[in-house]
Amino acid sequence: MWLLGLPWALALLVAVASSSPSAATPDPASIFADLSPAELRAVRTFLMERPELGLSPSQGGPLAKNSLFLVELLPPKKRLALQFLEHGGARPRREARAVIFFGAQAEPNITELAVGPLPRPSSYRLLGFKGSRAVPFSARPMTRLEYELLYEALVATMAPLEPLLREATGFGFQNCSERCLTFSDIAPRGLGPGERRTWLVIQRFVEGYFLHPTGLEVLLDHRDPDPRRWAVQQLWYNGRYFGSVRELAESHARGTLPLARLPEPPARQLFSSYEPRGRFASGTPTEVHGAKVCEPQGRRYRLRGNRLEYGGWSLAFRLRSSAGLQLFDVRFDGERVAYELSVQEAIAFYGGHSPAAMQTKYMDAGWAMGASSYELARGVDCPETATFLDAYHLLDADGPVRFRHALCVFELPTGVPLRRHFDSDFQGGFHFYAGLEGRALVLRTTSTVYNYDYIWDFLLYPNGVLEAKVHATGYIHATFYTPEGRRYGSRVHSHLLGNIHTHLVHYKVDLDVAGSGNSFETMDIRFENISNPWSAGAR
Repeated sequence: MWLLGLPWALALLVAVASSSPSAATPDPASIFADLSPAELRAVRTFLMERPELGLSPSQGGPLAKNSLFLVELLPPKKRLALQFLEHGGARPRREARAVIFFGAQAEPNITELAVGPLPRPSSYRLLGFKGSRAVPFSARPMTRLEYELLYEALVATMAPLEPLLREATGFGFQNCSERCLTFSDIAPRGLGPGERRTWLVIQRFVEGYFLHPTGLEVLLDHRDPDPRRWAVQQLWYNGRYFGSVRELAESHARGTLPLARLPEPPARQLFSSYEPRGRFASGTPTEVHGAKVCEPQGRRYRLRGNRLEYGGWSLAFRLRSSAGLQLFDVRFDGERVAYELSVQEAIAFYGGHSPAAMQTKYMDAGWAMGASSYELARGVDCPETATFLDAYHLLDADGPVRFRHALCVFELPTGVPLRRHFDSDFQGGFHFYAGLEGRALVLRTTSTVYNYDYIWDFLLYPNGVLEAKVHATGYIHATFYTPEGRRYGSRVHSHLLGNIHTHLVHYKVDLDVAGSGNSFETMDIRFENISNPWSAGAR
């Protein structure tokens, strides 16, 4: 009898467990959670099956095609989110934002769609821009396919310059498996609307190739969707401009071209490598570990899905593919202080003597800062004790891609007391000493955008302070040294100019202090000149 009744008892236990609040009710923070791999695949499958969109796979094929470039969460409107979070309203409809390149039509453009409801999408609608203007196809971000075609076009057009490049650098483009040349491209890609022509900085392909320009920069027009019609419009070599590849090659053949001869790179300890080398003059040992972060009694923060709790703090977070970290519903001691804090853009403006340097104005969200969040190294990028989280992106790919350990969370000693006081009795003793250790919780990710590595931090302090911080590291964006270039930078190596530049980092800060209806004011001081009540005649 007992054995016969066991399946029924198990079924009852399953029914009771599935009807419990914890199993049936997801955390409210999940309305801000990034799309899961299953959701990303569902959106892509739905759009690929819509005949009116005519989508082709992202990889391979021609440039002039309709393809899905990006899929990421479309956060709910704030009004609907607050009705759900504050007043028990309906859970907001979960949707995705999809960016489509429509290249195979009479008027190619870039279109954004809202797709939903998730997890089983069944419809889409247009996400328009102010003025209902279409984004032209020429303004699209670069894709892996276009970079491959750009490299092929460069190799083909540079063939007449192979003798020059081999003589001056020892490296080349043609039939190379080692000692190859590569390039870095800059932006914007033109001087006016509709242009798509890019200055390419030719570099030796060694570790830290960003610091190995050869002195050659090439302006390649690649606006036409057919790569067979791409053409080199201009070249700059060692301070001089040339109108064509042939003109530069003939100048070299005649022996009238001053060559910028580069020294042979060493087999080991190349100056641009990350290989540790050297000793400190103070004798500080480098072969032993320095100070480490530890958690002697375990973690003091809690992670539940995309909800993070620490001290009085509670927040939802996501890693947006296009731009990076976003915090939502940020609360301290149960009260919302911000609806959203998020990274929006990082911009770098450059100056220089070469055309690539003077043209460079990077807007790094165009390279998808969130989807440039590669694996964090335990013990270097984050302490060994940190919690590591994966991310999934669908960007310029035919399915979701896992980015292992793209974020980390850890508690950090600040090294400074949060507050302290020593109460002296002024007779060599004291009445009391009080101090509180300084701690902060760090939510971190990185963005490797070409040469730069941005380290993005949000720090939560136990006294109610929230700090947003960014560190810039990696390699500098450098160009070939010429004497004229010293007006626009510093000579950092024999053939290398570190160009003057400015970084601007943009955050969105939507504060909800004491409710969502607050406003922003600036205040100034007004002086009032009155008579001094305890000193006659003084004011």
